[in-house]
Amino acid sequence: MSFNRHWGEECGVVGIAAIDAAAELASLALHALQHRGQESAGITASDGHKLRTYKKMGLVADVFDEKTTRELTGNYAIGHVRYSTSGSSHILNAQPLQVASHRGSISLAHNGNLVNAPELRMEMEADGSIFSTTSDSEVILHMLARSRAIACEDALQEILPRVKGAYSLLIMTRDRLIAARDPHGFRPLCLGRYKDSYVIASESCAFDIIGATYLRDIKPGEMVILGDGELTSRQFAESAEEHCCVFEHVYFSRPDSQIFGTSVEMVRRRSGEILGREAPAEADLVCAVPDSSNTAALGYAQQTGLPFELALIRNHYVGRTFISPAQKVRDMSVRIKFNPVKEVVAGKRVVMIDDSIVRGTTMRKLVKLMRQAGAKEVHLRIASPPVTNPCFYGIDTPVRNELIASSHTVEEIATYLRVDSLHYLSLDGLMEAAGEGERYCDACFTGNYPVSFSAHGNKDVFDNHVAGQEIVVKPMPPKPDGS
Repeated sequence: MSFNRHWGEECGVVGIAAIDAAAELASLALHALQHRGQESAGITASDGHKLRTYKKMGLVADVFDEKTTRELTGNYAIGHVRYSTSGSSHILNAQPLQVASHRGSISLAHNGNLVNAPELRMEMEADGSIFSTTSDSEVILHMLARSRAIACEDALQEILPRVKGAYSLLIMTRDRLIAARDPHGFRPLCLGRYKDSYVIASESCAFDIIGATYLRDIKPGEMVILGDGELTSRQFAESAEEHCCVFEHVYFSRPDSQIFGTSVEMVRRRSGEILGREAPAEADLVCAVPDSSNTAALGYAQQTGLPFELALIRNHYVGRTFISPAQKVRDMSVRIKFNPVKEVVAGKRVVMIDDSIVRGTTMRKLVKLMRQAGAKEVHLRIASPPVTNPCFYGIDTPVRNELIASSHTVEEIATYLRVDSLHYLSLDGLMEAAGEGERYCDACFTGNYPVSFSAHGNKDVFDNHVAGQEIVVKPMPPKPDGS
């Protein structure tokens, strides 16, 4: 079985323009973006004449060794790590996607989700197009191929206004790299400087590993064309209301990144501080559910004056693990990944900080582990509001009926988790922490979706699950031994 405590990650993209050994730099940058997708990895490189793509299922370190990377010759490259949000988990859907067209070979890497991809695909299939993947990203390639514009950037200028949803996009031809971000700016995309040229990445942490410097974000609705040390910017869409994904700050992005022009670490630390202000607890220590909650837990501890302790240890070397149904040790899936430090928690009142609760099943097991380790009380604090709705803009989320907060009150959730108290960060508190709260998408917390859905696409999925299903929550207070 696989262990997944949170929502599935999204995807990560990187682009290297007019730099020697571009594929080697791209592979390094993908290591820094591995947290955004662990399903597949791929790189396309261009030597000015020919595009070569190599991609496989698996982690970056397993896909790219020294020999493989060096065979991807050229000074242009784009790379991608994937977690499927649209299209099944299969090598055919791994990116970059490379095709031949009347403009020559083109390669594409995409982070996001196109909410009108089904209707665009149906339209093109009715007109004779043949698709080789189930990925929504392929729709853009087909639209590019059908455009009569001569230059690739002119074709993108023509087709992108027809595409709805979230996309941070890299397109590479034999001698240039084009980056584009949707008009609402749902997903992050950063521009960096490397020596005399430029690099692109989903997060600025990818620049640090190759020695590049973060310059700025690609603006919503902006297209950046990178040539031989040259940068041209154009606005391909009229200005729209910005809707950056606030969950990037809560969980998905690395704390050492700058996204949406803001430090992820600072947003998480402020979230913890505000949570401490909104929901203090009479306790002996604060601990995080590692790793994405570490900074929020530090902020909470600083605000409340409680000591921060490493009370829960995470095993970072766990992949997919099969557990026999006959296994005698219960909750093994959680025990493989986490283990409490008994000497720290025994006889103590513990405040556990986590970034979110999705289904609640794993958190219930974590609470049980803490009690079995001797915790006298367990108080749970969540550094985001209750997640009540799925995301359709590039994050692989459970359907609504699997989100415990969609159909249960905070009190009912606390009873199900068997904690002594439970408090979430308020939506106002999260937006205060993020700053400029009006620029963020909060659909996962409010159900206010800023971009409408296709009649044949994600909207059907949403409608099918909007009523939700009951999760059995019985009033069973925890026993002293945690059983």
